[in-house]
Amino acid sequence: MRIAIFTDTFSPDVNGVARTLKRFTDYLEEHGYEYRVFAPVSTKESMFSSHIHRFTSLPFFLYPECRLALPNMLHVKAELQRFKPDLIHVATPFNIGLCGLHYAKKLGIPIVGSYHTDFDQYLEYYDFQFLSKVLWKYMHWFHKPLRKIFVPSNETLEQLKRKGFSNLRIWGRGVDCNLFHPNYQNKEIRKKYQIKEKYILSYVGRLAPEKDIKTLMEITKKLPKYFQENVHWLIVGDGPAKDEMQKNAQDNLTFVGYVNGVELAEIYSCSDVFVFPSPTETFGNVVLEALASGTPVIGANSGGVKNIIKPLETGFLCEPKNTEQFIEAIIHLLEDYTFRNKMGEAAREYALTQTWAHIFNGLLKEYEDALEEKHIRYA
Repeated sequence: MRIAIFTDTFSPDVNGVARTLKRFTDYLEEHGYEYRVFAPVSTKESMFSSHIHRFTSLPFFLYPECRLALPNMLHVKAELQRFKPDLIHVATPFNIGLCGLHYAKKLGIPIVGSYHTDFDQYLEYYDFQFLSKVLWKYMHWFHKPLRKIFVPSNETLEQLKRKGFSNLRIWGRGVDCNLFHPNYQNKEIRKKYQIKEKYILSYVGRLAPEKDIKTLMEITKKLPKYFQENVHWLIVGDGPAKDEMQKNAQDNLTFVGYVNGVELAEIYSCSDVFVFPSPTETFGNVVLEALASGTPVIGANSGGVKNIIKPLETGFLCEPKNTEQFIEAIIHLLEDYTFRNKMGEAAREYALTQTWAHIFNGLLKEYEDALEEKHIRYA
C-alpha cells in the first residue's frame, strides 16, 4: 500500500498531531510501506527526506505552531502522478489538507482524513465565537468527500455525530512505555531544577488560552498555605501565554520550556501528581504519557481526557474551570500516599495496554477497508 499524507503540521513541530504522524511514518517505514508526506516548512529545524515534501508557510493565527502552507500545486500533482498513491490521508483542514483534497478528487484517489483539533472550542478562548457557524459549515464541506474520518476518542466521535458527521472511526493513541515509565531517579530532576519542596506537581502542554492556563495559574496560587510551602510546580511547554504566566508566577513555579525524550519522561516519573485543566483536547497524549509514568492525573472532565482517566482508579476528573475541585483533588492525593501509589500502579497497568503497534495496525486495516470501494484512476 502506498500512502500520501497531507498535513499542516509535522515533526519537528511539538504538538500532538505532529508527534503522532511522525510515529506513524516511522512505523510505516519499519514495516515496508511506501509513503509521502506533504507538509509546511517548520519554524524549527526542518526534516527533509525523499519521503517528505516541504512548502513555504505562515503561522495560523489561532495556533501558530500549525502552519498555513503555500503548496506548489504543480509540484504536488507531479509527485502524486509519479508516486501513484493507493490512498490519500488528509490530517488537517487547512492549505495542505485542501491541496490533498483537491488532487484526491481530480486524480480519483481514495481519500480518508483525521480530526485532531477542536478548533470550535478554541474560538471561545480567542473571542471568535461568532465564527462558529462558518467554521462548522466549512468543516462539513471539507470532510464530506472522505471515505472515513478518524477521531482520537469516543467523546470526539459523539460530538461529531451530533454535528451531523458520518463515516466516523476511532483512531486512538498509544504510548511508548519503554520511554515513559515510573523508574527514573527523581534526585536528578530535583538537582537540575533546585527543588527542595516535598512534592512535585507538573503540567505539560502548550501555554495558551485554549489549554485553560488561567485555571492552572489560579490553582497554583490558591493552594492552602501548607501545600504552597511544600509543593514545587514544573511547567513544561511554551506558547503565547508564557511571558504573562511567568510575570504573575510565584517562586515555587519553574518554567521548563520545551523538553522531550528522557528529560520529559523523568519529569513525568518524578511528579507526585500531573495536573491538566485543558477542556479542549480531542485526546490528550500528555495524559497517557503521565499515566505510563505511574503518575496519577487530575484533568478536566471534558473532551478526550475524560475517556482516558478512570476516576478514583488512575486519577480525578474535575469540572472544567472549577479551581476548587482541582485543589481538593490535589490535596486528597498529596495527603494519602498509599492511595496515590495505588493509583500510580493502576495508571501504569492501563498504559501498558495502549501500544502504538496495535493502534497503527488498526488504522492500516481501516485503510484497506476504504480501498475496497473502487479502483483508482490517474489523470
